[in-house]
Amino acid sequence: MSEQSPIEDIQFNGDNIYKEETFTDLEVGTIRKLTPIKSDGTEDPERKASFTATTNIMTPSGALPLNGEIEAETLEEAIAGFSAAVNKALQKLQEDMMKMQQEQANKIVTPDELRGGNDLII
Repeated sequence: MSEQSPIEDIQFNGDNIYKEETFTDLEVGTIRKLTPIKSDGTEDPERKASFTATTNIMTPSGALPLNGEIEAETLEEAIAGFSAAVNKALQKLQEDMMKMQQEQANKIVTPDELRGGNDLII
């Protein structure tokens, strides 16, 4: 048996480091900004910052988090694009749910599945 565990193989990628900042209005949600930096901690102007919108929608089962990418260059643009990013994420969620419902409705159920699968012990 090997003395080396898989966790020892994990390497942090020093060429792909980002500084994370979080902004909130304490009402609707948060905007996360990831700023690319070099391994010495200085900003990397060769790569572009990214913004993500996060909010929760209430469902009968409780709060459901929604995350969406915001197309923006600045925080001001990210604030203006927050609603569009959240609406796009919600639309994708609705489409994915409809697709899952259709797949379930079209699924053929076999007698073994009705009895609980193939692992039936008599």
